[in-house]
Amino acid sequence: MFGQTKSTMSATFARVFLALALLTSVTIVAGAPAFPRDLPHHRGCGSHMTNAHRISSEARFKTSRIPPKSENSTATVDVYFHVIFANETVEGGYVAQETVEKQIAVLNEDYKTAGVSFNLVNVTRVNSEDWFVRLAPESDAEKEMKGTFRQGNASTLNIWSVGFEEGEGNGLLGYATFPSDYEKAPELDGVVLLHTTMPDNGKPPYNKGRTLTHEAGHWFGLYHTFEGGCQGNNDYVDDTPALKEANYGCPAKKSMCPGAPPALVSNFMDYTDDACMTGFSDGQATRIRAQMRTFRGIDI
Repeated sequence: MFGQTKSTMSATFARVFLALALLTSVTIVAGAPAFPRDLPHHRGCGSHMTNAHRISSEARFKTSRIPPKSENSTATVDVYFHVIFANETVEGGYVAQETVEKQIAVLNEDYKTAGVSFNLVNVTRVNSEDWFVRLAPESDAEKEMKGTFRQGNASTLNIWSVGFEEGEGNGLLGYATFPSDYEKAPELDGVVLLHTTMPDNGKPPYNKGRTLTHEAGHWFGLYHTFEGGCQGNNDYVDDTPALKEANYGCPAKKSMCPGAPPALVSNFMDYTDDACMTGFSDGQATRIRAQMRTFRGIDI
């Protein structure tokens, strides 16, 4: 149903032959999944802001916030998915079209309460062992990869799947940019994802596609539910109880800050296992809509 492209070039040739890369046909490699390494014992997310940056972003949001046209309005976000692979095997990052479509289906299910749906426009495949193995936040490789392949504007979600096998990115499940940062660095906007976190493409506990749900939450303007611990504004959402620290695994509900109600350990923006993540709060859905209108120009 959706168009596919394939690039078998090196990272260096990618910059020169971009147009050819986007037009070349793809042959999906079939075979039983094999996984080169175990996933991290705890969810690793590389999406973070300094306190000063967060305060500045929230001040901009407060003064520029666009009111909703309707509390029940909806919007569709176009998605460009970029599969970065080291070789044409599952363990080498060559993600099948079926797996990409399953991942988009997870997003569509998880974001229903926020009024957001996702339309997969295109899948691009790029052969770069260096990017697959060593990509990290704020690295030269990230700037090169995103600068070459990112499509669309502020309202377009670009996703890159990689391996995070070596270097500063090792151990991450994913990371994302925030909507308030698009204006200063549009070429870096999007989500980077560990390929084995996609549905049925890796081992439990992070193989149901909820890592992308979590990282897309950052892309829509949500912070972690444990942001700031027990002090200050936490995640700037009133109906998510303050947490002293992240929850891992599938813990029983408990309060982690004095006087706070029980922690929402099933929230998509915590660090629990995929099987234990079930939804966003009403306040998070409201914030997603407001951030989309204010910083991404999405009419919702």
